[in-house]
Amino acid sequence: MRSRCTSTTRSCRLKWIHSFLPRRRFSSAVGTSSSTKTAQDVDRARAYCVDLLKKYDSPSYIHQTFIPGSTRDAYLAIRAFNISIASVADSVSNAAVGAIRLQFWRDAISKTYQGAPPNEPVMILLAHALNNIKTRSGGTSLMNQSWFLRIITAREQYLNNPPYPTLAALESYAESTYSTLLYLTLSALPLHSVTADHIASHIGKANGIVAVLRGLPVLAFPTTQRHHSNSTAAADFKIDPHAARPQGTVPLPLDIMAEVGLREEDIFREGPAAEKLPDAVFAVATRASDHLITAREILKRIRAGQDAGHEYEHVNEEGHDHDHRRHPSDGGGINQSLELDRAFGVFMPAVATGLWLHRLERVNFDIFHPSLRRRDWRLPWRSFRAFQKRQF
Repeated sequence: MRSRCTSTTRSCRLKWIHSFLPRRRFSSAVGTSSSTKTAQDVDRARAYCVDLLKKYDSPSYIHQTFIPGSTRDAYLAIRAFNISIASVADSVSNAAVGAIRLQFWRDAISKTYQGAPPNEPVMILLAHALNNIKTRSGGTSLMNQSWFLRIITAREQYLNNPPYPTLAALESYAESTYSTLLYLTLSALPLHSVTADHIASHIGKANGIVAVLRGLPVLAFPTTQRHHSNSTAAADFKIDPHAARPQGTVPLPLDIMAEVGLREEDIFREGPAAEKLPDAVFAVATRASDHLITAREILKRIRAGQDAGHEYEHVNEEGHDHDHRRHPSDGGGINQSLELDRAFGVFMPAVATGLWLHRLERVNFDIFHPSLRRRDWRLPWRSFRAFQKRQF
């Protein structure tokens, strides 16, 4: 328990703010360059990130197997970063404190890209990965720093879990978070491909929509301990319709709720028995499924020697101008099919998302069904088969 401070001095206030910042520190001094980190520092940071994925993001923990060994440190750092950012909203009592923590991560990213990562394990591993990418690419490739900041900004906008005004707003949030995680991983390979980014965009949007659906029961009826949306720790969460419950928030898009005739108070009052709730969940889940179908269609068309079938809507945004940036292994030419084979390990979240959507359909879109919060024992095998066949 933190000691209470009764003084109004500036030093006291600084101590109070500092008490909310992450405490995962190693023994060396803050501000030293990444070159001064020892192999033991990196090993400890790597072990920390692996453990974070194992506890709070089991699909990403499983899918690390399909990421090339040379890129795995970057993958672990990216996914551990995502868990750290996502958990801020779950661990603070108000948005002001959450903003302080997120500013810590902004500063940490900036220092890491300057070669002076703070003594935080995720940043130590990220700094090591950045140096590795620079070495492997001959200094021509680097993960886009603005993408990390983009994820932080998107998470900050929803610290209080306000409702999404439209389904398009939910898709935009998913693009700025889950799709951006995939862009970062592609650039860590390194692979700079508009087509790969296009597929990653659709997969990430499906991931993000599903993450919001998975979190609905806990957000609507918060318990004393909240959990990251990919965690299995919330699997025992239950709703007792007769018990007094604290009121939370409903993250379903407001336009979808209006369309099906569902009100927030219906969910708060009736819980899983809210009559129109399955209809709203169905509409949102259908959009996630559509994105997976589109990603599959792009992959199929490219392998058949055709174009993607439609324009990539984010092609003109920062970080997607890849025409002049080729990896040495591409031989200077563009073989999109080979690029997608190289990128396929990055696309593996589509497998977990597809499995969860199938389970949701089997329970008739009952978002409160306990089976939806349990670990899917089929995921390792389905992932292996998908990777072998290069199909998701």
